[in-house]
This record gives sequence, structure tokens and C-alpha cells, in this order.
Amino acid sequence: MAGPVLTHLGADGQANMVDVGDKAETTRTAIAEGRVTMSAATLAMIREGNAKKGDVIGTARIAGIMAAKKTHELIPLCHPLLLTKVSVDIVEDATLPGLVVTALARVTGKTGVEMEALTAASVACLTIYDMAKAVDRGMVISGIRLVEKTGGKSGDYRVSD
Repeated sequence: MAGPVLTHLGADGQANMVDVGDKAETTRTAIAEGRVTMSAATLAMIREGNAKKGDVIGTARIAGIMAAKKTHELIPLCHPLLLTKVSVDIVEDATLPGLVVTALARVTGKTGVEMEALTAASVACLTIYDMAKAVDRGMVISGIRLVEKTGGKSGDYRVSD
């Protein structure tokens, strides 16, 4: 019995873009997350809006949304998608201490949006780091992962903790 097949490799082992032309259009959603751990003082600075570069959370949210829309330009072999929704939520987690980023991407199309959600979460985390690095270079970005995906031929997925 053969194992899973890598769809981006041809019979000759060469990378290629998957032909999704014959696939049915379905509504597909993906949710990804990431974390930025920082000092309690850095978290307080962000919460109070005192970062020298401006609104860290607002800027990171916009950066994540913009990144999702450009995923096909950043990740080789990704299809350009007409995204119908992208949202990026950023919440404080005092137990880290830090911020938790959750990104959602949705499309009605022939291919999934996992990479768009993961790209949005990653870039939002990188933007948080960039905007606060002047006061805390020890921040750690971690936990970038797909949390959930729905739609498409492969069915639904939900991470189990």
C-alpha cells in the first residue's frame, strides 16, 4: 500500500504547480495561529500604546491581512486566490507573557487557504517583533501552526491538543 503522495512533485521528481482545473469550487476556510513571547514590560508598553513605531497590534493586523493576499508571491507553487475573507486577531496572554495571533482565511475556490492563513499569522508575529525590538530583542516567535481547515476534497482538519 502506497503512502501519502506529494502533490507538488511530478513523476520525474520535479517541482510543479498542481493543476486544480478539474476540482470543484467549494468554500474553504483555514485558521492558523502563532505566539510572540516577550517581557511583561514590553507587553505593557504595547498594551498602553507607547511603542515608538506606533500601534503595534493594529499594524500587525494589517500586515497579516496584506501578507495573506500576497502568499502566492512569497511561497513557490501557491495558486493566486480571490480571498473572500481574511481576519487577524491579536490578544494578550499574560501567562506567556505576550501576544497570541489568530489568522483566518476563506475562499470559494478550487484549492485550500492553509498557506494564506499561515502566512498571515507569521507576518503578523514578525511585525510585532519588528515594532517592539528596540526595547526587547529577546522576544520569541513560536507555535506557528494550522489550527483548523474546512472544505475541499481532503475534508476537515482540527488540531488536537
